[in-house]
Amino acid sequence: MARIAGVDLPNTKRVAIGLTYILGIGDTSARKILDRAKVDGDKRVKDLTDEETSRLRTEIESSYRVEGALRAEAQMNIKRLMDIGCYRGLRHRRGLPVNGQRTKTNARTRKGPKKGAVAMKKKAAK
Repeated sequence: MARIAGVDLPNTKRVAIGLTYILGIGDTSARKILDRAKVDGDKRVKDLTDEETSRLRTEIESSYRVEGALRAEAQMNIKRLMDIGCYRGLRHRRGLPVNGQRTKTNARTRKGPKKGAVAMKKKAAK
């Protein structure tokens, strides 16, 4: 099992598909990486030699921001929006949809499960 950028690539998949399991690498990026590293994309991950794996690893580390670094950058971008107090930052802070979706009926993913209706209580008699 090849381990690249902290991710175990699935053995039975083709290398071109296996690379997409790494956060930040899609289909197009995977093909570019394979071309630059001179590795056959139709080969299975389990059939990669150590030398091919190391070429892939060095290509990814030198050219792409993946996994932990990419997640950290995304979190820093959201934190920056919240710190400057812009509209998108306020929506992130409140846990509401950021990109203009309606919230009257939908947005359950961001808002969480419905809160039950609060019943009116009678005031205690004196």
